[in-house]
Amino acid sequence: MATAEATLEEPPKKRSKKPLLIGLVLALVLGGGGFYATFSGLLLGSSGHPPAKHGPGPLTGIDFVPLPTIVISLGPDSGSDHLRFTAQLEVVDQAAADVAKLSPRILDVINSYLRAIDTASIENPQAMARLRSQMLRRIQVVSGEGRVRDLLITEFVLN
Repeated sequence: MATAEATLEEPPKKRSKKPLLIGLVLALVLGGGGFYATFSGLLLGSSGHPPAKHGPGPLTGIDFVPLPTIVISLGPDSGSDHLRFTAQLEVVDQAAADVAKLSPRILDVINSYLRAIDTASIENPQAMARLRSQMLRRIQVVSGEGRVRDLLITEFVLN
């Protein structure tokens, strides 16, 4: 008899899809409401229109100090005879006169560095970033911290 009772039992009831449907409708309504609130400017203070185009503000706080051209003779083991080097220093505008006054000392540091490194380093195109950072650090030591922001190499010609 036990087997007959087991077959007569009702199958389990299917779960209702009503909560899933309510959740989906609520998600769509809330998503649409959030989009509208953001786009219309109710949230985050935006106007829904692209911002008005304003030109960039005035460029203040920097100045450039040009350095005279340096010509360095390269050794006999290099593929070139001379290096022609010209640069400008990006400085804080209040320090431009001080850095210009120190330009002979800065040229000495650059000249000494470029003569001390091997010619293979100068001729390697990938070494430019390393050379630039090494020279900038030496210039910053000579000029004092906070005066020189960057070294801009305007001419680096091997001939």
